[in-house]
Amino acid sequence: MDVLSDCPTFIDLRDFASNGVARVQGDPFGLGRNLLPIRPAPVEIGSIHLDAGVGSAAAMPGDNFLVVVSGEVTLTTPSDTVRLRSGESCVIGSGTAFDWVAPVATVLVFMRYLGTAKAAPGIIAIDAAAQLTPSGAPLAELLVGETPSCRNHTSFTSADGEFMCGVWDSTPYYRRSMGYRHFELMVLLDGSVTFVDELKHSRTYSKGDIFLIEQGAHCSWESREDVAKIYAIYRPAA
Repeated sequence: MDVLSDCPTFIDLRDFASNGVARVQGDPFGLGRNLLPIRPAPVEIGSIHLDAGVGSAAAMPGDNFLVVVSGEVTLTTPSDTVRLRSGESCVIGSGTAFDWVAPVATVLVFMRYLGTAKAAPGIIAIDAAAQLTPSGAPLAELLVGETPSCRNHTSFTSADGEFMCGVWDSTPYYRRSMGYRHFELMVLLDGSVTFVDELKHSRTYSKGDIFLIEQGAHCSWESREDVAKIYAIYRPAA
């Protein structure tokens, strides 16, 4: 299911971003955002559309996860230079101003965390090839079949610990439906995953897809092959 409904579920963010927005004058990172209508939370999710060119972005509130849907952009501060191509991502810390260069028209998806605690300014590239370490598996009572081997690398954590971004992978597994108390944006690097929600809507996402599981969703997970993803998660502490 790809639109917001009374049943929180999964949303294809590539589809959402393809709708586009009118170009704006000034700072498109501040003004040209196409916001996804989500339930009240200290997060914003949506898309940014850049024409080919150069510009400067004012210091933005919140910690911002960005992933390129199509095109290419280079972000520069006095201390950081990050070049992002399709499928690549970064986190821009709260209060960071930067210059940008897009050699072609470029579309990005973002997730902005507007928590009160602030991280140090800067830009952190998410390394899809980062060395991963073993991490916890899904709850045993939800699993059908073998327990998977999961690994993780956390690239960024907000000052209050409620927003995190990184890379994760796992061997195949099937997990019964569970409730999500968090928002999770996923960029699949490898494999495929099928979700089925409480209304029996089903969707399979594959390598290269970018999608969101909404806070309040109740859905299962089935991966029949090894899967890897970049993630951005807002999970309230209480």
